[in-house]
Amino acid sequence: MAAIFQVSSFSCSSSSSRCLRSGTEATLQAPKLRSNRLILPRLLPTRDLVEELNMRSGYNNTTTTTKPITESKPTNTTKDIDRLNSNSNSKVVAELYTVMEAAADRAEMHANIGEQRNNWNHLLLTSINAITLTAATMVGLAAIACGTGAPLLALKLSSTLLYSAATGMLVVMNKIQPSQLAEEQRNAARLFKQLEREIQTTLAIGTPTTRDVKDGMDKVLALDRAYPLPLLGTMLDKFPATVEPANWWPQQLQQKDLGDGNSRERKGNNGWNAKLEEEMRQIVGVLKRKDTEEYVRLSKLALKVNKTLAVSGPLLTGIAAVGSALVGSASQHQGSWAMFLGVTAGALGAIVNTMEHGGQVGMVFEMYRSNAGFFRLMEESIVANLKEREEKKRENGELFEMKVALQLGRSLSELRDLAASSSSLKRYGETIDEFASKLF
Repeated sequence: MAAIFQVSSFSCSSSSSRCLRSGTEATLQAPKLRSNRLILPRLLPTRDLVEELNMRSGYNNTTTTTKPITESKPTNTTKDIDRLNSNSNSKVVAELYTVMEAAADRAEMHANIGEQRNNWNHLLLTSINAITLTAATMVGLAAIACGTGAPLLALKLSSTLLYSAATGMLVVMNKIQPSQLAEEQRNAARLFKQLEREIQTTLAIGTPTTRDVKDGMDKVLALDRAYPLPLLGTMLDKFPATVEPANWWPQQLQQKDLGDGNSRERKGNNGWNAKLEEEMRQIVGVLKRKDTEEYVRLSKLALKVNKTLAVSGPLLTGIAAVGSALVGSASQHQGSWAMFLGVTAGALGAIVNTMEHGGQVGMVFEMYRSNAGFFRLMEESIVANLKEREEKKRENGELFEMKVALQLGRSLSELRDLAASSSSLKRYGETIDEFASKLF
């Protein structure tokens, strides 16, 4: 009995150990789960999830849903428009830079040629005076050597040739007026530099337009016409029949009158008001009656003086050449007068030449003419702004008033006082005696 119990116990324990061993082995052989390899199912969007469920349920037809718009993206049309605007703006900037480079090149050319023509004036003046005085000295020596034969003939011939050369050089010099040519080139160089600075300002403070390019090209071409570089064919007339102010800007529409200031007809104010418009009208009146008229009068006076000197110089040297040729003639009385004319007329010719070209009378005439043109340009600029009806095409009123005051060498209060004085005197039929500009 005890043996049976032991056998059964042994078999139970054996089976228990086998069961435990098999469970342990099963446990040891089971795959291990790694947390970092855990993959969660991807959550599908709502629309995709509905379509997946319909497919699994056997429904082949799907319902189209509208996707909500979260943000507005630029379309191809908008991108094309932006690209075109960018290309157009860069093209305008490139064109404006081209105009600016042309203006800078013109300024340098005119400056160089102006310096050259100023040298012409000094060299020709010195050379002609030296030739004239040398010829006068030879005439005096010929009178002393009168009756000696060969020395007399040599002195007479030399003085006559020198006087003839001086006369021919004076005719050419008085025709081209080197001092006036130099002043023209100086004015042109200054105006081209001013145009270059205006274009630089346009590029720096704003977005340029095709209108700016057109205005720049028109100004360059107008300056080319007003101050030509060549001498032959296109040179300005140095002795015009009628004196007009210099004109170096594109022609604007002719304005017959300034009207009565209908501010209500204008589109927008842009810094303008009825008081400012009346002030600008009074300034235009003062410029026209005083400054422009005065400088045109001075130009006419300088032109008359220059004409007289230009004719007198060659005439005197020509008389001196005739007198030098008659020195030593058969009659003693004629020989004395010939010597007198040869010496005196030659000396007077040198004096007249020095007064004309040393005093640069041609340059003075051109300076007065340019000043008159400056005031004429101011008149036209003010009239153009007063007549313009569209706001965008007018300059800002306050800025324009400041620019006019600075160009006239006045402060804003002085400019307003000038306009008020002109308006009060105009009511009584009188004109103001004060000039608008304090610079010239």
